[in-house]
Amino acid sequence: MMENVSFATAGAHARAPEMPVKMFGRKVEVFYGQKQALHGVDLEIPERQVTALIGPSGCGKSTFLRCLNRMNDTVAIARVVGDIRLDGEDIYDKSIDVVELRARVGMVFQKPNPFPKSIFENVAYGPRIHGLFKNKAHLQEIVETSLKRAGLFEEVKDRLDEPGTGLSGGQQQRLCIARAIAVSPEVILMDEPCSALDPIATATVEELIDELKQNYTIVIVTHSMQQAARVSQRTAMFHLGRIVEVGPTEKMFSNPDDKRTQDYITGRFG
Repeated sequence: MMENVSFATAGAHARAPEMPVKMFGRKVEVFYGQKQALHGVDLEIPERQVTALIGPSGCGKSTFLRCLNRMNDTVAIARVVGDIRLDGEDIYDKSIDVVELRARVGMVFQKPNPFPKSIFENVAYGPRIHGLFKNKAHLQEIVETSLKRAGLFEEVKDRLDEPGTGLSGGQQQRLCIARAIAVSPEVILMDEPCSALDPIATATVEELIDELKQNYTIVIVTHSMQQAARVSQRTAMFHLGRIVEVGPTEKMFSNPDDKRTQDYITGRFG
């Protein structure tokens, strides 16, 4: 059973009781061979909110994000220590099925990466491998619902059998979001999901993130301070592999407690 966790992190404000913690990391450290990338990171991720991870390049935010669905397992020299839990369950426990974990904790990458398959099959892929549908009509319903939730259905409904790679960049990213939500995840990780997109596509994805938080817990890594301010309710500032401050986004952007946060947000370094 998960204990009631509260970290005395600089700048952290008490959360309202209606926001239970969905995931948390405690004393998380990551090593790539001899190089240490994260140092004792403590972070709570509230349910059905957007948590933004900000900080200069190479500060550890994407490394931490990849710990949350064990993507670092795919790097031979990576070693993760500490305690990371999803609904109180240790995700690094030997009994955990990593494929199942990645269905519960989906990921959307920086560069849209649709499979070289049809739009329909891109979204149907997860439900197929996880056996999440009863029959063909049910699979059709899952694909349609996922595309609707990703705000893409109306644009592609007449060409579901065309390749996903033929879509525009913004549409491809929304297709990847539809693919992630087709397996009914609880958490969606987004690693700079808009960095390869133009401003109009970025605005569409940001609106989508705002809608998705009604049903999903979202963690987003972003280099855009404006994006973090627009889409997140909670922000964690990383610097040199450590969290220097975490708190409500509004407070972090208007009155941060740590000078490094202030300097980064105002563009003095980064």
